[in-house]
Amino acid sequence: MSQPPDIAVRAAEPADMAQVADVLGRPRAVWGTLQTPFVPVALREHRYDVTDPNARQLVAETGGRVVGCIGLRRETAHRRSHVASIGMAVHDDFAGRGVGTALMAAAVDLADRWWNVRRLELHVYADNARAIALYERFGFEREGLLRDYAWRDGAYADSLAMARLRP
Repeated sequence: MSQPPDIAVRAAEPADMAQVADVLGRPRAVWGTLQTPFVPVALREHRYDVTDPNARQLVAETGGRVVGCIGLRRETAHRRSHVASIGMAVHDDFAGRGVGTALMAAAVDLADRWWNVRRLELHVYADNARAIALYERFGFEREGLLRDYAWRDGAYADSLAMARLRP
């Protein structure tokens, strides 16, 4: 899948954390992730250590503005070293404009061509149809339903476990 020409995906830098915090603090982004509102930039900087050799944080930007982020984390246990997991968020104002597609394309390319990841995993809220459709376009399959997976917006929400096996 090709990425839209006006969206650039690159490695996250510490200087991006204020904009990443803005993305992750938006109502729809918070709703679709395990993040919570009102997280200070300093905590984001601490959480997103860009020096971890088993993790990559990528951002999508357009017009010099960070509008989405995705994290790729490789398992370190020997028997699961062929596995990585992802988590992603897109700024509310840029949903449906190709940002998620660009981020997924970059993460899948990194996992497949550079990290030799066989299995790419994620969890997504079962009622997040837009995200599920994106993941399925990239070859992710539903593997199971986790009931009452997380507390979200005053109620428990179910999650789907999804994975993509590299052909």
